[in-house]
Amino acid sequence: MLLVDPGLYIGTAADLNDSRALVDAAVTHVLSVDSVDPASLLSADCGFSRKWINVLDEATSDLLSHMDDCFLFIQEAVDAGRAALVHCQAGRSRSATIVTAYLMKRYQLDFTEAYSRLKSVKQDVQVNSGFEEQLSLYEAMQCEVDTSSPLYKQYRLTKITEKYPELQHVPRELFASDPAHSSSSEVSYRCRKCRRTLFRGSSVLSHAVGDGASAFGYKKSSNRTGDVQCTSYFIEPVQWMEQALIGVMDGQLLCPKCSSKLGSFNWCGDQCSCGRWVTPAFQLHRNRVDEIRQLNTQK
Repeated sequence: MLLVDPGLYIGTAADLNDSRALVDAAVTHVLSVDSVDPASLLSADCGFSRKWINVLDEATSDLLSHMDDCFLFIQEAVDAGRAALVHCQAGRSRSATIVTAYLMKRYQLDFTEAYSRLKSVKQDVQVNSGFEEQLSLYEAMQCEVDTSSPLYKQYRLTKITEKYPELQHVPRELFASDPAHSSSSEVSYRCRKCRRTLFRGSSVLSHAVGDGASAFGYKKSSNRTGDVQCTSYFIEPVQWMEQALIGVMDGQLLCPKCSSKLGSFNWCGDQCSCGRWVTPAFQLHRNRVDEIRQLNTQK
C-alpha cells in the first residue's frame, strides 16, 4: 500500500488483510476495482465505507463510465481529512487507471502528466491499452463523463459491439428516442422524400476529418480526387432502427414511413467519404435528408 496523494493510497487485494495498517493510515474508504468480491477479505465489522467496481483487467472492460463516481468516493474521504485505498488484485492496471483519473480530475492534468506522477510513486504500474484509451478520452471530455457527449456516445457504442458480438441483447437504452414522437426546438433531420423526422442534432456523432483520397488507396478507382468531405451523417442508433439492427451485423437503413433508402449501418464500422473509419457506423446520406431549424420569432 503506497501513498500517492494526500488521502489517497494505491494497493493490492492482499492489503485488505492488514486491518492494522489500514487503521494506522487513517483509511476509511476502500475502493475495489476487481472481479473478485472484496467482502470476503474485509471483516463485516471493519467499519469501512466500501465501493466495488466489478471489472476484469481486459482492454475491452469499461472503467471510463465509473471514473466520476470513483472520484467522488475518494474525495469524500479526503474532504473528511481521512484516506481512501484504491486496489485491484496486483495494484498495477485497474486501480492505477482509477488513481490516474483521480489525479487528472483533481489537478487538471493531462493523462501523461497524471500517469507519470503515479509511476514516480509506484514504478510497476502498467495500465492496459484499453484503459489508456479511456483515460485519453476522459482527458478529451475535460475529466467529466458527459453521457450526452458525442465522444462518450461513440465510446459506448464501441463497448456494446465488444460486449455483445452477436448483437442479440443490445440494451434498449442504447437507442435515442424517436424524434417523430416528441416535439423539440432542437435541430432535426427529415426524410427528403416523405418529410418524416428521423433524428435530432444531438444524435450526430461528429468525427475528425480523414485523409481524403489517400485513405482509399486500397480501392482500384481512377476518379477519386483530393477533396476531403463528409457526404453522410454518422449518428447514434434511433428507436425506429431497432428492428433492423438487432442480430444483424450490417444492412440498409430505410425510412420507417416511406421505406426509401437513407443509408446503411455496420456494427464493425465503415469508412466515411472523408476517409475516416467510424466504428460502429450508422450513416445517413446527406442528400437523402433535410436539416430543419426552428425559426426564432421573438422580436
